[in-house]
Amino acid sequence: MSYFESRLRININDFQDIKDKLQLCKVLGINIVILESITDENIVPQQLRNKIDEITDLKIYYRINIKQERKENLKKKIKALGNLSDIISVESLNKDTQISAAKDARVDIVSFSDPNALKTLAPGILSLIRQNNSFVEFSFTPVLNNNRSIQSKNFRLLYRSLELVRKERVNYIISGNIKSKFELRNPRGLASIFNTLLELPLGEAKKVFEEHPKFLLNRLNKRINKNIIEEGVQLLKREDFRNG
Repeated sequence: MSYFESRLRININDFQDIKDKLQLCKVLGINIVILESITDENIVPQQLRNKIDEITDLKIYYRINIKQERKENLKKKIKALGNLSDIISVESLNKDTQISAAKDARVDIVSFSDPNALKTLAPGILSLIRQNNSFVEFSFTPVLNNNRSIQSKNFRLLYRSLELVRKERVNYIISGNIKSKFELRNPRGLASIFNTLLELPLGEAKKVFEEHPKFLLNRLNKRINKNIIEEGVQLLKREDFRNG
């Protein structure tokens, strides 16, 4: 059984902290980790990726988060990434920027990790995300807030948002958006929390940390595979026919 952490944020200048986080992931039963620079829009350097590969047997993937309020700037920033093979996520409190991200097939995730962003989630945006087979992202970190009043408010927002996403049949992931290793949680425990407090069926709650991120990685592979021209349609090379 493979459990994911879909958003573990790292300081690219603190290798020991990265090592500590990955070791704790293994202890918690997390086998597959998606890393993101703690500084928005920073791509994790290849040299650092090589070092990480040397110190862990976890499966590691990478993502870049574009935090942008103006949709005009968003298009420029996505274009500047070129053929980046990392997961691309966009995070914004601006509804127009969210819509622009949802329309863009290059964007894998429209992130609603910030509780304030959850207030803007609406069926129109979800419809666009569904059309592109991309993903909505929620974070569990806000619902673990020590302030009971804030925690309760965040629970209500997440509960409403989950109901809406499930009703609209849109792909979604729930990640940690974790900066500190002390925020890491056992996925099985989180599944139980979502089942009990957010009324998410236990089977689906488990899939959130097992299956949903796999679907995200499948989408990424299709996006960067130039032979796939649309969902379900793949160009075959001449040698493929010969081998067949």
